[in-house]
Amino acid sequence: MNNNSIQKKDTEKIAMVGTPCQITASTLMTDYADYTGNNPMELKIGLFCMENFSYNYLKELLKEYEINLKDVVECRIEKGYMWFHLTENKTFKIPLEDVKSCIRKSCKICMDFTSEHSDISVGSVGSPEGWSTVIIRTGKGLNLVENAKKNKYIKTMPITDQGLKLMHNLALEKKSENIKEIKKRENIARPVLYWRVMPPEEYLEEVKTSQFKDLKGDVIDIGGCVLCGACLLSCPENIIQIKDRKPEISGECPPECNACYVACPRSYVPENISSRDMEKSPFGDYIKIISAKASMFHGQDGGVVTALLSYALADNLVDKVLVVDKSTVNPWKPEPKLTRNLEDVIKASGTKYAACPIFKPMKNE
Repeated sequence: MNNNSIQKKDTEKIAMVGTPCQITASTLMTDYADYTGNNPMELKIGLFCMENFSYNYLKELLKEYEINLKDVVECRIEKGYMWFHLTENKTFKIPLEDVKSCIRKSCKICMDFTSEHSDISVGSVGSPEGWSTVIIRTGKGLNLVENAKKNKYIKTMPITDQGLKLMHNLALEKKSENIKEIKKRENIARPVLYWRVMPPEEYLEEVKTSQFKDLKGDVIDIGGCVLCGACLLSCPENIIQIKDRKPEISGECPPECNACYVACPRSYVPENISSRDMEKSPFGDYIKIISAKASMFHGQDGGVVTALLSYALADNLVDKVLVVDKSTVNPWKPEPKLTRNLEDVIKASGTKYAACPIFKPMKNE
């Protein structure tokens, strides 16, 4: 255990909605709280995710098509295109092949399509238009979905065999393509640490002397950082900062502190969190898979995430929720927000398709 780490005091219960890498970071901080400080995450709703994009690169790409992000009302990825719904009811699309240059390097080694470490996973793949596919993974997630349905926040129906097959194929396609990228990087001596799975005892021995300088060399400088902000949140000295792009440090790590390295989802990950078996398993462990639609919210893909978070707040299952909204200054730039306000949750609905330090607002809790 890191004897110099400052254990965060007990705080309010929080629900989060995040991408697979963000969910993994939260799981690491929960399971290894002795090293990272207490993590108040009560509920994890994960999103389906093929890849994320660099905000700056995407902004520059759109300039080539004479599209200003200020004019984008909604952005979606469907049927091989990135669709931009603009003001004045205009629609513009770019083939995904042309957007590949904007994909973040860290996304090309991700082996998780459906947020396998969450309580509930939600995505559009596999369900009819206007509905969401919901993968229920834990008893906590099952209770939330059943009670949200009972209280008419959502309605559900069985997922079709065709929808399940589509999900299965897409998940395995991502894993297959990205394992090739992992092997390619490893062949040129660029280690992909989180895929070097090891038993917990070996893991703790491996990371016991690893500090921010090691995180910088092993993850950040080689394009492995997912910009989740777990390093910032877990740092007991408050010397890690994320101003715009990469994490930076403005001080000295205390002796034996390895909190940031343990919290990072792209440093070594122990086999109790992940395993090589996920290469062949499309969805990870789950209880059941259904299709769902919100009864009172009209959000993207059925508004199910908004409905579940709203019910969790209304029923006092959580005190606050961690969501990703859009910046009021830079159009479509994702901005994390920790809130107990239902209006904030509704406003934050919809996919942003760019990375952001989601855990940053929790630092001041």
